[in-house]
Amino acid sequence: MTLYRIGSHKISCFRTSASRIYPLLHVLELENQQQNRQYGGSKNQGGGYFNRVVMMRLFGTLGIGLLAHQVYTAKSGDKDSLDYQVFRGKSVWENLKEDHRIENLARNAPKKAQKSVPSEKREDLPTYTLEEVLQHTTMEKRIWVTYGQGVYDITDFIPQHPGGSEKISMAAGSSVEPFWMLYGVHKNPNVLAILEKYRIGNLSPAEAAEATANMEDPYARDPIRHPALKPSSKKPFNAEPPPTLLTESFVTPVDLFYVRNHLPVPEISENDYKLEIHFQGKDYSFSLDDLKTKFEQVTVTATVMCAGNRRGEMTEIKPVKGLNWGHAAIGNATWSGPRLSDILRYIGVKENDPSIQHIQFEGLDHDVSNVPYGASIPFNKAIDPKGDVVLAYEMNGEVLSKDHGFPIRAVVPGTVGARNVKWLGRIIVSDVESDSHWQQNDYKGFNPSVDWDTVDFSKSPAIQELPVISAICSPDSGSVVKLNSNSSLNMKGYAWSGGGRRIVRVDVTADSGKTWHSANITAQDSSKEPHHWGWSLWSIDLPIPQGVREVELWAKAVDSAYNTQPETFANIWNLRGVLGNAYHRIRVQVAS
Repeated sequence: MTLYRIGSHKISCFRTSASRIYPLLHVLELENQQQNRQYGGSKNQGGGYFNRVVMMRLFGTLGIGLLAHQVYTAKSGDKDSLDYQVFRGKSVWENLKEDHRIENLARNAPKKAQKSVPSEKREDLPTYTLEEVLQHTTMEKRIWVTYGQGVYDITDFIPQHPGGSEKISMAAGSSVEPFWMLYGVHKNPNVLAILEKYRIGNLSPAEAAEATANMEDPYARDPIRHPALKPSSKKPFNAEPPPTLLTESFVTPVDLFYVRNHLPVPEISENDYKLEIHFQGKDYSFSLDDLKTKFEQVTVTATVMCAGNRRGEMTEIKPVKGLNWGHAAIGNATWSGPRLSDILRYIGVKENDPSIQHIQFEGLDHDVSNVPYGASIPFNKAIDPKGDVVLAYEMNGEVLSKDHGFPIRAVVPGTVGARNVKWLGRIIVSDVESDSHWQQNDYKGFNPSVDWDTVDFSKSPAIQELPVISAICSPDSGSVVKLNSNSSLNMKGYAWSGGGRRIVRVDVTADSGKTWHSANITAQDSSKEPHHWGWSLWSIDLPIPQGVREVELWAKAVDSAYNTQPETFANIWNLRGVLGNAYHRIRVQVAS
């Protein structure tokens, strides 16, 4: 990986092959450093303000990388300032498409830089050729990259790059555009304004076109999605259905099931597919046909939910990092395939082996450095047949779709979606957790006072089972509603609890908790706790106070262990915006 600099500003980039240099990491800036202030230094050292652009995790398939980036600005001593997180000492991950502080960073950019357009020539700067840019690929000669008709120097930041100098060197002498097209946030005007601060020259229109010739979009082969899905990001694709559709069916239709992708959807041949399992120094290999014919097929009804479901509500307390999910990043389906426990026993894994503590999963979706998406679950969950962990090749009785993990997805009932690894390619029987970024430096909870200056991901366990949650799906928040003849309002929603706990009650109020009414459970799986993996749907005709023109509706659920939801998001706020299970509240207007 290579870094380039203009003045005091830095940019980092990547490439994926010797034949085509692809930039990957986004603008990294550290401005007005005083008293040699370094990343991770005391908040009270130095003075003035500085901007931090936290480097990104690389995404990719078949050697094509994807960049997810974060940009932050902070003031010296500001409690909102951000420290970077390093993944394996190589690359820093964060999916920060929606982060509001990008705008703050852009506002700090010089006005002159904001007025220039990367795709256009700047008359005040010299013009270079691609051949000249290509000469600048080492620290000694300075490292240059291009974007549109712009030429940029990002040399001096290389030693400070949190992802390491090797990866950032991969973009030396080439265009950043092939990777910027992988993650649409880079075309954000604020991000482009930041980039322009590092400009040192121009390319001719012809050479700018040549720099991106034969550029291939790694998302070009992504599947077609249902238009009802509402994307929170398009590259990678992450989307949820309208909440009102969730209560139409106990089993969520595949096309309307929320989609959470961290990387481009990999192209996998059914005939060539092999699942590799590593145990005690030996690798075992299973074809898709092996998984279908050598083991009993079981079907489990299980809800899968993203840890960031309802993150949008948490951001109303204070901004957090991550996709701006509503309350429909959840779905309920039937999953069919062999039990993981049967396969582990087949290769000789013993249930009482004290040397085994974790089962690691690796997907076939890889980043630019060939690092796969990874996660792990406790061994006791995996080896217990009653844990119902399934290597699913069918969803709702149909062949697993590409977006949901074809040909094999690890379905871990009662557990956060991040551990339900799609496009499963490898299983590791291990004494340690996965060292994946998503296991070690993401999907963890912290107390509301922990910020990016004080967070230590090693101090919190990875999320496994999820807490009890509910949501109102109908009516929509902000809608105008018509009451029934008895002055009641029909409401529908879902409720679910992780860990196999059944929903026993859903309480709803229209008067801020002065009076509560229990909803009717309209659909629920017959499985008993602690193996009740599916959600519950509920409905109620809720009495509305006389004469009101606007009403706030609350809902909360209680599970079979009598866990209930916390009242507000303020007390469960966390910097990653996960575990958002406070009372669900919406406001509606009452038609006269």
